[in-house]
Amino acid sequence: MYAWPASEVPALPGRGRDLRIHDTATGGTITLDPGPVARIYVCGITPYDATHLGHAATYTAFDLVQRVWLDTKRQVHYVQNVTDVDDPLLERAVANGDDWTELARRETALFCEDMTALRMLPPRHYIGAVEAIPGILPLVERLLETGAAYELEGDVYFSVQADPDFGEVAGLDAETMRLLSAERGGDPDRPGKKDPIDPMLWMAAREGEPSWDGGSLGPGRPGWHIECVAIALDHLGMGFDVQGGGSDLAFPHHEMGASHAHALTGERPFAKAYVHAGMVALHGEKMSKSKGNLVFVSALRREGVDPAAIRLALLAHHYRSDWEWTDRDLAEATARLDRWRAAVSRPDGAPAGALVEEIRAALADDLDAPAALAAVDRWAAGQEATGGTDESAPGLVSRAVDALLGVAL
Repeated sequence: MYAWPASEVPALPGRGRDLRIHDTATGGTITLDPGPVARIYVCGITPYDATHLGHAATYTAFDLVQRVWLDTKRQVHYVQNVTDVDDPLLERAVANGDDWTELARRETALFCEDMTALRMLPPRHYIGAVEAIPGILPLVERLLETGAAYELEGDVYFSVQADPDFGEVAGLDAETMRLLSAERGGDPDRPGKKDPIDPMLWMAAREGEPSWDGGSLGPGRPGWHIECVAIALDHLGMGFDVQGGGSDLAFPHHEMGASHAHALTGERPFAKAYVHAGMVALHGEKMSKSKGNLVFVSALRREGVDPAAIRLALLAHHYRSDWEWTDRDLAEATARLDRWRAAVSRPDGAPAGALVEEIRAALADDLDAPAALAAVDRWAAGQEATGGTDESAPGLVSRAVDALLGVAL
């Protein structure tokens, strides 16, 4: 599967700062030290609808992670999946009278268009669940062989008891895990399971649903969590630097994925940091495809909204915060974009070296994008008030805002 094209990241003088970021597993902020090649896995979409602003906010956060690392002169090995076969996709295809493969192809293409417009840096590997099946099968077979998985009426489940460290990612109690499992794709009430929250690794073929040759597992399709584990292990290996996604993925998705990997390899950790973005709400509820309370990036673009303004509206909120989208967000972002573009269009300006360091410091401090925006605001306001004599300043600010914040002025 092909990702979207990469936009050029301007080079800046000096070297950026190492990133300190909040780790869900420890509940605190840690300093990441990736070495010369930073490795990050961010969970991708299930392509049954267009990219909404909740998606865009999450991917903007992890785009900032990459930009901070690139500014430290590291290479970045970024992997993202597409869950291009799953119950929600199949259900939407039936409801719409669509072929499920065409629905997945169409919405994945639209997602890539939105990511391109928002200047998100693309993954090095962009892998669909369907194309990952050959790599998933031997992992499920290995878990069965070691007793970490078991069969139930043709389906294969992972036993959470197989990982002594199960629960270390999200840190939730048993009752909360059971409730969230029911809400987020699990089947805790199914009789015969060793533990109610045990997740499915391989679903035996159901009538009227797609399935693939599973060899010794029989025809079927993969579970959600093992998909990401197989892709991450194949392309990044154990102990990669950041596992990223929205906060609703901490449990069960990232919790289960970590335990799958621990049981498969006998090694720890699966990821050095589990980083989660907050939820974006509309009309008092989290934006959700199931609820239908969505603002789509593609719809805003069709209305003529500058994608740079959309990105600025997202950056105005700290990535870990839960917040509610309003029309005011876009109006303020559009006005900010106009001010910044006016400031960098002048032939000279106030010295900008200190501003670049302010942006770097803000982003290195748990991706504090609002603080970075405020720093640029102050520089732009100074331009408007007094101007300056440094002919290189507007160009340096323009390059810094592009390289570090992903906003083209």
